[in-house]
Amino acid sequence: MKKSLVLLLVLLLVSLAGCGAAAEDISVVATFYPVYVLAENVLDGVEGVTLSSMTPPSTGCLHDYQLLTSDMRALAKAQALLINGAGMESFLSDVTGQFPKLAVIDCSVGVDLIAEEEEEEEAHDQGHDHGEYNAHIWLAPENAIQMVKNLRDGLSVLLPDQAERIVANAEAYMERLTVLDAELRAAIEPLPRKEIVTFHEAFPYFARAYGLEVKAVVALEPDEPVSPRMLKEVIAKVKAAGNPPLFSEPQYESAALRTVAQETGAPVYELDPLVTGDGAKTAYEDVMRKNLAVLLEALSD
Repeated sequence: MKKSLVLLLVLLLVSLAGCGAAAEDISVVATFYPVYVLAENVLDGVEGVTLSSMTPPSTGCLHDYQLLTSDMRALAKAQALLINGAGMESFLSDVTGQFPKLAVIDCSVGVDLIAEEEEEEEAHDQGHDHGEYNAHIWLAPENAIQMVKNLRDGLSVLLPDQAERIVANAEAYMERLTVLDAELRAAIEPLPRKEIVTFHEAFPYFARAYGLEVKAVVALEPDEPVSPRMLKEVIAKVKAAGNPPLFSEPQYESAALRTVAQETGAPVYELDPLVTGDGAKTAYEDVMRKNLAVLLEALSD
């Protein structure tokens, strides 16, 4: 009987110890899918940390995203928020105002940002604020490497006992991204054509990195309506450029892009801006290599 009581006491203590360990876990929240994918590589195997994405992996870009009650509940339990930066998280001031002790790690620090063009006056007339810079920084692997460095540095400060593992993870991941960058550069550089037309303003960083020229953009933002005047201007630009290939995105349907294709005869292909997915640790490399295969097909003629 005494042995049974002792055994029950031991099991109870172990159970309580387990609960205490779980309660002490550090909660780290990424704002959306691409930041989450980079962070899960940096935090791979790091003990005592729970990484989650504030938004579901099907959300897409955070253009004009409105915080939900569930988001605020998740942030209330978090010790760190990983943000893309460059203006992507327009809600950030609301978060920092509500949770002043929440550590914010900005992945855009040190990235050479591209200023938004101000020529689309109609977009401003419609009341849409596009921000000062293009925020799609993750779509160039050289930028992704800098983002990983920022995650490495910020998370090492947050988790000093796990810093060695974090640094090792980051170094290994950056090596993979460096190989990817070289692969893309070597494949795209000799292509005979470099002009492209994109669905929305997601690919300026990718284009700058690999010498592509974005001749026109169909929509400034994925869910923004395209007026007849803007559509007419895009069609004229595409024709003037010799009908370069048009690139849709798997996350969005675009009647405007289909109209441009019908009016110009330009072929349509698909590029993935990496804003949705299955969350695999290799998701970044997988999508970039898939995009490369599409570009090789579209620009080799």
